[in-house]
Amino acid sequence: MSFVLSLDVGTSSVRASLYDASARAVPGMSSGQSHVPDTTPDGGVEMDAEALFQRSLHCVEQVLAQSGARAADLAGVGLCTFWHSILGVGADGLACTPILLWADTRSTAEVDFLKEHLDRQAVHQRTGCVQHTSYVPPKLLWIARHRPEWLRKAVRWMSPGEYFHWRLFGEAACSISMASGTGMYHDAEGCWDAGVLETLPVGEAQLGQIVDTPTPFRGLRAEFRGRLGGLDRAAWFPAAGDGACSNVGSGCTGPERVAVMVGTSGAMRVLRSGEPLPVPAGLWRYRWDCRRYLLGGALSNGGNLFSWLTETLRVPEGEALETVLAEAAPDAHGLTVLPFLAGERCPGWRGDARAAIVGLSWHTSPMDILRAGLEAVAYRFALIHERLDAAAAPEHQIVASGGALLASPAWTQLLADVLGRSVAASEESEASSRGAALLALQGLGLIPEPAALPGRTGRVFVPNPEHHERYRTGRARQAQLYETLLP
Repeated sequence: MSFVLSLDVGTSSVRASLYDASARAVPGMSSGQSHVPDTTPDGGVEMDAEALFQRSLHCVEQVLAQSGARAADLAGVGLCTFWHSILGVGADGLACTPILLWADTRSTAEVDFLKEHLDRQAVHQRTGCVQHTSYVPPKLLWIARHRPEWLRKAVRWMSPGEYFHWRLFGEAACSISMASGTGMYHDAEGCWDAGVLETLPVGEAQLGQIVDTPTPFRGLRAEFRGRLGGLDRAAWFPAAGDGACSNVGSGCTGPERVAVMVGTSGAMRVLRSGEPLPVPAGLWRYRWDCRRYLLGGALSNGGNLFSWLTETLRVPEGEALETVLAEAAPDAHGLTVLPFLAGERCPGWRGDARAAIVGLSWHTSPMDILRAGLEAVAYRFALIHERLDAAAAPEHQIVASGGALLASPAWTQLLADVLGRSVAASEESEASSRGAALLALQGLGLIPEPAALPGRTGRVFVPNPEHHERYRTGRARQAQLYETLLP
């Protein structure tokens, strides 16, 4: 039997896991480490690239040690990493800047510059991305303005997944999946977008060669052969975006299933194949590979908001918290919340947006604020869902994944009530990790398509029609507050 190793590099943790040829995780064959990005008062969110790489290698080594004789049957390695992030690499081949993550909001002024100098609608349809602090172009402009020494030292610019590939193989290969999330990829032509690059302080020669996602590479550099054992003979695949892997891993491989994921951040996506549909206003289009693409929207505030609220408000945790959330009446607290602790992505793309709570009184309790915050996130998902309707099958199923959402049945039920549509909980607890394993299995020819091994679903949360109507009122208040504060 062949096995594949999955390396899932996320914003808050790294996990390496072993999967069999049926994309089932092998019990006891995984290793993970958590991490916290560095933040700055002005909105910076950074991470040490080499430290992240070494942390990931350590997790791989742990799994190799756990797998014993199975290591000889490791046929491939699938990698997924977070999208929309960038770092510089110096002439010595090592990172010479930190990673600027998707959540870094320091480039607001640079976004305004790009909006003035680019045809926003044309670029949106070409690249699938809007002008926003999440993406790479404004980050590069911010670096040129505020960290010019980084620009002088760096000879290449790449995403974290590309950096891993560069360190392991000495080649700057960028998968279509990762390129599509930069804001610099011309989807129809399959290359870096010349019109966007004209506005930036870096040239095409400083970016990686774009390859299809399931392109195998073999032959590790000498310094890693001893550490990684038999993986020198395995096929390694360039990093794919964690959102695409999450869709595939949870079984959302066509328009019949719409994925909703809440981890650190949140996203709602539908995967399609063939000629791409136009990008709906306020949403984005990224790639899994050259044949399949995702339409969807992302929220910068998801599980991170839940964690911040529970820690700040010092509310009960675990079952006690779930009980109170489940028993609370919908939209009964008198509060209206804009949940933008980390700015807004879809659908308004206001990187300068910040959170607001309106309606506080002496009667307001910490649990009221927490409940209102979770409802507010669900309202933002409802806006995305409305825009995705034309891209999904008429009777599509919504499949929920992500640790933050699946850990809270009360929040999942709340989401179903807000959307007015049933939500099925994915039983693939590590959807993005499984998606990276499916990428490797497909690239090795062991499966024809990821859909050949569909993801499992479990409990179905059926919406309460009365609650849905009450939430429509809450959504209207949030929309009015948004227009008032962010015209």
